[in-house]
Amino acid sequence: MNNNLRYALAAARLNTTDVAAALAVDPKTVSRWLNGRIPYPRHRWAVADLLNVDEADLWPEAAHRHQALADGIHTIYPHRWAIPQTTWRAHFNTAIREIDILAYSALFLAEDPAVQRILTERAEAGVKVRILLGDPEGPEVAARGVDEGIGAEVMAARVRNALTLYRPLIDVQGVELRLHRTVLYNSLYRADDQLLINTHAYGTPAANAPVMHLTNTNDEGPAGTYLSSFNRIWTTAQPHNQ
Repeated sequence: MNNNLRYALAAARLNTTDVAAALAVDPKTVSRWLNGRIPYPRHRWAVADLLNVDEADLWPEAAHRHQALADGIHTIYPHRWAIPQTTWRAHFNTAIREIDILAYSALFLAEDPAVQRILTERAEAGVKVRILLGDPEGPEVAARGVDEGIGAEVMAARVRNALTLYRPLIDVQGVELRLHRTVLYNSLYRADDQLLINTHAYGTPAANAPVMHLTNTNDEGPAGTYLSSFNRIWTTAQPHNQ
């Protein structure tokens, strides 16, 4: 019996059906978790994000296994697609200072109206939002399309689709969108000191590659390396105002 999970569900005023719907699993699966079965890591992380608690609060015995991770590395997701969309929304919704997005297209976010609304609301609340997408006319976008096996034109079209969907954000005060011509080894999604780093692998779509959840500890940890990379790209990118 997992009483920690029961108490957390009660505090959040959620039931097994609510959790099952949010994670796209069977309600019987959630019932098994309540009865003591330990979920797969991606489900543990999703439940913890949904309930706004730490994984260790719900499954201390499982979280203990991950203590060997280096300082500043919170979690490693095996694939980007394994991260529930609710986690992406919660990630950006926590920002109170700045949101940074660095990718070639980030189309999976642009297609989510809830993410668009959150970015707008956060910017209107004073959060600085910076979005860096690949220049669809640049050779880097074309090369990434070939690397992923979808073709140069398809990748460029994905970027153009994202730019169209992000267009309403350009008129929101506090939001700035730029286009870069940089070879990316990862995509970056930042909310204040919390970073989701989607690694890139040759021949593999970004959705299939791992994602690291890093915390910026203001020292020489891994998060600082990625933030420095973002800032260097930002200074060389061109504003997009169309």
